[in-house]
Amino acid sequence: MRKFLRSRKALSPVIAAIILIAVTVAVSIAVAAWMGALTIGFMGTEQISFTGIYWPASLSHVNMTIKNTGTATLTVSSIKINNLLNTTGTGWTCYSSNTAVTPRSRTLSANEEMVIRIDPSKYSITMHAGDNFAFLVITAKNNPFGPYTASAPS
Repeated sequence: MRKFLRSRKALSPVIAAIILIAVTVAVSIAVAAWMGALTIGFMGTEQISFTGIYWPASLSHVNMTIKNTGTATLTVSSIKINNLLNTTGTGWTCYSSNTAVTPRSRTLSANEEMVIRIDPSKYSITMHAGDNFAFLVITAKNNPFGPYTASAPS
């Protein structure tokens, strides 16, 4: 029996080295892909772009359309007009497909748009034709976006 085991040859050192290198490369590719997926998840950014603003003829409110152009989901937590923050919590309402969204704080996924209806009287502001206004949107992470300036139509 011993003679039989002694006569068998082992793998060639060249073939063993090739197999070792192939396994090492495969494991390193798997680890790099896993780490890349973790990094992308943590590197999400908040970004808002203002895509439109509309005033009715009465200037009783403002409809502002925003879009999340970042990679992370964000939550709109407050809005300032001319650097004034509404402290009552009822100065603006979010709309999605012409339906009011509750709660007032609204989460936006990446590339999602939302219309925000702003009531200036809740900010102690009276809008007049031709007046300039600066709108600032603040997220739940306390990131400010804006100011977006616009003039009320005359």
